[in-house]
Amino acid sequence: MSVFTIRGGHPLSGSVPIQGAKNSVLPILAATLLAPGECMIHNCPRLTDVEFTLDILRHLGCKVSREGETVTVDASAPVGWDVPDSLMGEMRSSVIFLGPLLSRMGRAELSYPGGCELGPRPIDLHISSLTTLGADIQEEGGRLLCTGPLHGGDIALSLPSVGATENAMLAAVMAPGTTTITNAAREPEIVDLQAFLNTLGARVRGAGSSVVVIEGGVPLHGGEYTVMADRIVCATYLSALAATGGQGECTGVDWRHLSTVTALLSEAGCEIKSSRSAISLKAPRRLKAVSPVRTAPYPGFPTDAQAVVMAALTCSEGATLFVENMFTSRYRHVDQLIRMGADIRLEGRVAVVYGVESLHGARVAATDLRGGAALAVAGAAARGETVIRQLEHIDRGYADLAGDLRALGADIWRKEEQETE
Repeated sequence: MSVFTIRGGHPLSGSVPIQGAKNSVLPILAATLLAPGECMIHNCPRLTDVEFTLDILRHLGCKVSREGETVTVDASAPVGWDVPDSLMGEMRSSVIFLGPLLSRMGRAELSYPGGCELGPRPIDLHISSLTTLGADIQEEGGRLLCTGPLHGGDIALSLPSVGATENAMLAAVMAPGTTTITNAAREPEIVDLQAFLNTLGARVRGAGSSVVVIEGGVPLHGGEYTVMADRIVCATYLSALAATGGQGECTGVDWRHLSTVTALLSEAGCEIKSSRSAISLKAPRRLKAVSPVRTAPYPGFPTDAQAVVMAALTCSEGATLFVENMFTSRYRHVDQLIRMGADIRLEGRVAVVYGVESLHGARVAATDLRGGAALAVAGAAARGETVIRQLEHIDRGYADLAGDLRALGADIWRKEEQETE
């Protein structure tokens, strides 16, 4: 099995470019199914979730190729409408194919999705949104059987779900009539999806606000697009710089997408400078505790950044309170941080981090994507050697975490290790 070995305990420094956003590229790749032509997607990171998505497109009859960070999808003649269980079970976001399949093929068949176990994430909002657009959705033997035709409609989401907003947008683009989504998610990745759809000839407006309007039924065509930078990957590397008392920058990223994270790191004592496409950070020798960190939908503090920021604050002066409002099982990394010497107390959705003088290396396991990244942040700060197992979780969202951290001066390597009981 593959493991990361990290010899930490020294300040990081340097510059690292930020990869394309996982949470943007997956719905954008699913959206290529809508275009009867060739789509060229730039800044497409090499992630296992991306590869599973490309496998789904191939299974549906699309021609797919990759050259470097550019993926080309030709969806001129898709022939399938089903996604097999073997692919659906690999990642939660595979449900995003429901909307495009219904739009393009008039039917869809897929099972409930897999992915990280972060607690209940029902797809009820996806189903109710598509039902509003005219879909007939039945459940049979754990699979969803969906048929059209679709039409425009008014969708009112009970909560601003990113996935449900994206699925509704993808379904509505080819549905005749006007669709209005209220209480829509406002994440930058929604804006990125809108920009890509409009590149294909769609008429979508309002992304980034709580109301998105789609004028459906217009002819679509192929197009060329560059995916935005991954704000959570950027938050990870800024956290690593902060945790080690380092100084460096992340390039190619829009600072506005990370304002809540950089504000918190600034409160912890870091000096932050932002330009049009870069964020630089200079950390003090030791961070300070900050006011309570409460995760919330964008533009609030992102749940995906909670673990990496928590790892950075394990060696701060004072105590910091975290409140996880998005998922019920998002503290699975805490036990692993405690193995490294962290002092963290948990009760339900609340975690209190009492800063310690230093962490020490340990043998730990990534329990989910962002929790695994948090262990790398902690390992960079810890004295001694840290070994991180179960890298398959990290590979879902980081194209080359070890290489990026080495660019910042970390002593981290990926190697094969014999499995033991």
